[in-house]
Amino acid sequence: MKTDQAIDGERLRLHVPEPTGRPGCHTDFSYLHLSPAGVVRKPAIDVAAVDTADLAYSLIRVLDDNGQACGPWAPELSPEQLRRGLRTMLKTRVFDGRMLIAQRQKKLSFYMQSLGEEAIGSAHAMALGDGDMCFPTYRQQSLLMARDDVPLVEMICQLLSNSRDPLKGRQLPVMYSIKRAGFFSISGNLATQFIQAVGWAMASAIKGDTRIASGWIGDGATAEADFHTALTFAHVYRAPVILNVVNNQWAISTFQAIAGGEGTTFAARGSGCGIASLRVDGNDFLAVYAVSKWAAERARRNLGPTLIEWVTYRAGPHSTSDDPSKYRPADEWQRFPLGDPIERLKAHLIGMGEWSDEQHLAVQKELEAEIIKAQKEAEAFGTLADGHIPSIASMFEDVYKEMPAHLQQQMAEARRFGGRE
Repeated sequence: MKTDQAIDGERLRLHVPEPTGRPGCHTDFSYLHLSPAGVVRKPAIDVAAVDTADLAYSLIRVLDDNGQACGPWAPELSPEQLRRGLRTMLKTRVFDGRMLIAQRQKKLSFYMQSLGEEAIGSAHAMALGDGDMCFPTYRQQSLLMARDDVPLVEMICQLLSNSRDPLKGRQLPVMYSIKRAGFFSISGNLATQFIQAVGWAMASAIKGDTRIASGWIGDGATAEADFHTALTFAHVYRAPVILNVVNNQWAISTFQAIAGGEGTTFAARGSGCGIASLRVDGNDFLAVYAVSKWAAERARRNLGPTLIEWVTYRAGPHSTSDDPSKYRPADEWQRFPLGDPIERLKAHLIGMGEWSDEQHLAVQKELEAEIIKAQKEAEAFGTLADGHIPSIASMFEDVYKEMPAHLQQQMAEARRFGGRE
């Protein structure tokens, strides 16, 4: 028997989101819903989470199209701090470029750039304090580039999986683990770092510590269950944590709408969970710093978590195993309306009279020389191409505090039958 709905209505159908640009056609970026620079309000630190709902749909911006800082979010940063931020972004980009070439030369097995996203980690790192812990994904190397106590040689040895790899070949390249720098071990399983960040922040509060956590996730990984679990615990216990969602428009090959970004924002998910939530221009160094500082102070004053959606663009492939020309226009980054973060901060400094094209070129050459020198030093300990990798016997180490007898026996056999020292 036919129902009234079947007689009077249409057949049911599913909606499958589609990107607004595909190879061979220009992308329509109107879906981003941008706000003019300087117009979005800045609430007090102790604002109730419910009163930030409008900030989850607007876009906090400081730098206008002429490179001028404007509006209530404009931070008080000295020229020296701004130059340091620009240098960190440049260092990250140069490092990425060199390591990409090394991967193509088969010196390392895998690499992931942060091309186009350098402002987010660079500015965020400046807003955190010593002892704060970041729980990053595989595209936040700029957090480490901002630290003077992390040698490039150490990072490159990890990428090369050589005899001086601090992780002894047990992590995929780019999945660093540097506790002293507040950089928690990267997990290849997406979204796990969000619940880890919340748990670490809760532990810090339980101990009466003063350190906060900063968790990172991409737009695609917000579809994972761990993302929602993290939001629930962060809200319920008012964990001192910053929850960063890097919306770079693309997961490995799927547009951000597939993860739920169509018709709403990822920041709005935080609002729905009772968390103060803001949507920010992730290619605006000044906006990133100002909002990161605001969220860090909020956490440190026991005012609860903050969720920040950083709107940016993944300019390069997802990884060296990806070919983005298969699923998006080749010129999409050049047309992305929020521009290049490095060029925007450069223009701001030049407008202040604190930078020049000549200085920019000189610093870039200096950084290239620094990174090439570090790469040569790291390669002296071996590369994937020449087979200088950790001994197979090392897989038995660092598992138990005191190695059991049966593992000692197996390690001895591994060394005797082909394992290298």
